[in-house]
Amino acid sequence: MTTTDRRPVLSRRRELGDTSARSLLMTVLGEFVLGRPVPAWTATLVGTLSLFGIEEKSARQALARSASEGWIRSHRYGRRVRWELTLPGRHLLTEGAERIYSFGRPASPWDGRWLVLLVSVPEAKRELRHRLRTQLSWVGFGSPAPGVWVSPDVSRQAEAHALLEHLELESGPMSFIARYGSIGEQQAMVAAAWDLATVSTRYQQFIDEFTHVRPATPDEALRAQIKLVHEWRRFPFLDPQLPAELLPARWAGTRAAALFTDKHQAWRPAAHARWEELSAVDDA
Repeated sequence: MTTTDRRPVLSRRRELGDTSARSLLMTVLGEFVLGRPVPAWTATLVGTLSLFGIEEKSARQALARSASEGWIRSHRYGRRVRWELTLPGRHLLTEGAERIYSFGRPASPWDGRWLVLLVSVPEAKRELRHRLRTQLSWVGFGSPAPGVWVSPDVSRQAEAHALLEHLELESGPMSFIARYGSIGEQQAMVAAAWDLATVSTRYQQFIDEFTHVRPATPDEALRAQIKLVHEWRRFPFLDPQLPAELLPARWAGTRAAALFTDKHQAWRPAAHARWEELSAVDDA
């Protein structure tokens, strides 16, 4: 396996962090390069990133770093360069697209069962504890008490087992599938396991940011579409996607998902037409 064929690595911190040239580049690649047979010229990518105030030097550095991480590779045509997705980069962005565009859709009815993990990691192994917490949180688990992780999606048991095996913790933990009993309140457990108030605030910020956006020019449509997708792609890493029965009343995530779908569909034709125009100019 060559360097460019190794599977790129995503980090939760990068997905949830502030907008950067590299993270915006990934959004652009996923929205406008994935699914197209023709690679993108450097000038097209640099020009698109400039809509966000990213200077050419920073944009070119983002391309170089993304190539070194295995997402893309370059092909030279005289003095010009085109960029195409590597096979692992294509897989990564395909998975990301499926996650982004399916996220927020109504879930199947919940049967009331919980997947419960009991995982004990000594305090002395702080790095391992941090990795465990980060990775379990990333796939939607919440922790209502030390050493206890829960998910209302029992199908995640295989994924949790693979994660624990990767962390070399598969021999100690235990798992159960059960329903909540009569002691205590289920909603109290949910409140202790997940910080839904913070997630709701982020959803409301998304709603406030995009509700009244009305792109008036082709460049504004391109920028708005990229920004919309870029901000939305954070939510699969923030929201555990709990069943409706476990969510607060008037959950902001429902309104945010509807807004994303409406805006994405409305802006897509103009944004993609502008991308094609820029690509055609650079191809001339």
